[in-house]
Amino acid sequence: MNFLAHAFLSFNEPGILTGNMINDYVKGKKKFDYPAAIQKGMVLHRAIDEFTDQHAVTRQAKQFFKADYRLYAGAFVDVLYDHFLANDTKEFSTEGELNSFCQLTYASLQTDFDLMPQKFQQIFPHMQQHNWLYHYRYKEGIEKSFGGLARRAAYLSESAIAFSIFNEQYDALQICYNEFFPQLKQFAFYTFNELNNH
Repeated sequence: MNFLAHAFLSFNEPGILTGNMINDYVKGKKKFDYPAAIQKGMVLHRAIDEFTDQHAVTRQAKQFFKADYRLYAGAFVDVLYDHFLANDTKEFSTEGELNSFCQLTYASLQTDFDLMPQKFQQIFPHMQQHNWLYHYRYKEGIEKSFGGLARRAAYLSESAIAFSIFNEQYDALQICYNEFFPQLKQFAFYTFNELNNH
């Protein structure tokens, strides 16, 4: 999953949120340098990613991108899941509710700024200033996010084809999200409770 889903699936718990958001920037044993709550967030992040990658619906969604992007298909699917979450009226009944959630997320992360790995510290001000989490709601936000993915990836030279696939297969991808996300949310909440009880 991408940033919005990881934030949302932290269930308003500040330490878990920080760990969930910074996980991809923390390598190996460095995770043990963080407070327990943040470590739990990292464990939750990895559980979410594993559940997502192994899910039959995610494999189905990846097929749309496989021919053109091979191993990167999953990365594009992660981003577009954020788009459908941002537009999911079961989770955010209005645009205002989504934006409030995004602002609360940035404020919570800001309190842990000094603990963040350097790479995330560099990204976070841009995320906040340009309200990335909110802009996943719009196709232009997804286009930019796809572009960022292509720039960061070692073996990707473009993302325009991925964006056209996203538009062409929009309804089919929406169906994938509708089937998948409630199951992910249930799994993440169970894992979150398990972590908090230990």
